[in-house]
Amino acid sequence: MKEYKNQIDMSTLYRETKQKRAIWTVLDAAHRPLRPSQVQEAVLQELPAVSLATVYRVIKGLVEEGRLVPVSFPGAPDRYETKACAAHHHHHFLCTSCDRAFDLPGCGLKVSTGLPAGFAISRHEVVLYGSCDKCMEARVV
Repeated sequence: MKEYKNQIDMSTLYRETKQKRAIWTVLDAAHRPLRPSQVQEAVLQELPAVSLATVYRVIKGLVEEGRLVPVSFPGAPDRYETKACAAHHHHHFLCTSCDRAFDLPGCGLKVSTGLPAGFAISRHEVVLYGSCDKCMEARVV
């Protein structure tokens, strides 16, 4: 009896398509973490027929290629930013009004203060929550 295995053609898994180029362009230009639906919304300007399923599939491939990194926020689906953005230690700001996320460059946090004796920090993540500039402007008007 012959045994059949699912074989994936790796050349098609990482091929360059117009959808992949458009999705990459949006993520690379954003300089902040985006939800797949935000990526789709931007890509629709150039490719009106791109589906959300295609965006998810391409993002998954870009993560597997190591070009994108998932960004997790408590209680929310992952967003994605480029590996170049993620390579530098930074924190995030999440607007509670419009749900957009922003990178906060650098880190001025001194977390070693107050640690119990014998404790050592290996890494940390900080998410600040509030309203972005556009949402604050909308409230003032």
